[in-house]
Amino acid sequence: MKVVSRLLVTLLFGITASTAALAQSNAPAEAAYPSRTIRIINPYSVGGPTDTLARIVGTGLTARWGQAAFADSKAGAGGGIGMELAARAPGDGYTLVVAPTGPLVINKHIFSDLRYDTANDFAPISMLSSIDNVLLVSNDLPAHNLKELVAYAKANPTKISYGSPGVGTQPHLASEMLKRATGIQMIHSPYKGTTEALTALMGNQITMLLGQQSSVAQLILSGKVRAIGIASSKRSPVLPSVPTLQEQGLTGFESASVYALLAPKSTPAPIIEKLSNEVQAILKDSATRKRIADMGMDVVGGTSAELASFMRSESARYEKIVKEENLKAR
Repeated sequence: MKVVSRLLVTLLFGITASTAALAQSNAPAEAAYPSRTIRIINPYSVGGPTDTLARIVGTGLTARWGQAAFADSKAGAGGGIGMELAARAPGDGYTLVVAPTGPLVINKHIFSDLRYDTANDFAPISMLSSIDNVLLVSNDLPAHNLKELVAYAKANPTKISYGSPGVGTQPHLASEMLKRATGIQMIHSPYKGTTEALTALMGNQITMLLGQQSSVAQLILSGKVRAIGIASSKRSPVLPSVPTLQEQGLTGFESASVYALLAPKSTPAPIIEKLSNEVQAILKDSATRKRIADMGMDVVGGTSAELASFMRSESARYEKIVKEENLKAR
């Protein structure tokens, strides 16, 4: 009887194992990525450079993969709403976010109440583009180049004020760096966005402003403001007659807003690598490059590792100026 029992148990075990193996072999394999729609969050309003870049990436991925990828604007709280939404999304590759310089490397040093941490909540995919800043002055200021601006500022230490789109924004911190690099004194006048700051400059309410060339090129060409120099190592094809600040002796000074593509931190490495490779291919397309150039931007691209390295170095650079100038938002 014992032998029969053992044989029965063995037979039943074999049947159970075979049934389980058969069920596993007949189970549908997990669909390869991507198998459904991809959402690319734009943490700002529709129509700006962040939105346009999200649409460019979405259009490129749709064309290359045959799966819909769309831009989804989630504006508010200086980009905080969209960034937090992306940070809390599942790490499956179906939610991405385009992050400009502020959310990417500055905000965590400025705002104590952020509900996301770019370094810890996101996986870098690729840099997308950058926009160089232009140093502008009002037409009433008797300075037409950097040398004359510095001389005037030193002779009139209480008369130079500079505007920004707000405390802790990239133009604000870059202006503080410029102040240190030139040794001049300037009074900060924060505004609620770039448009207000430019209006104040044209109305001679402030004397100076670092502005994205995509936003200020037409104002310069129409004579509404005066360009002192491009904050870059090279001249802009959009403003070829405007010299760089480096040409005028400000060695090593560069100021640009950058845009990068991120995914939630838990996104698997193979998906990050696949996305990075596809984005870099999209950015090499001649029509895409022209569209980005027409916005006054430079195509950057690069690997996930390169973006991660850039984020670390830029974060440290901005953290230094924030601490030294005690620029925490209040």
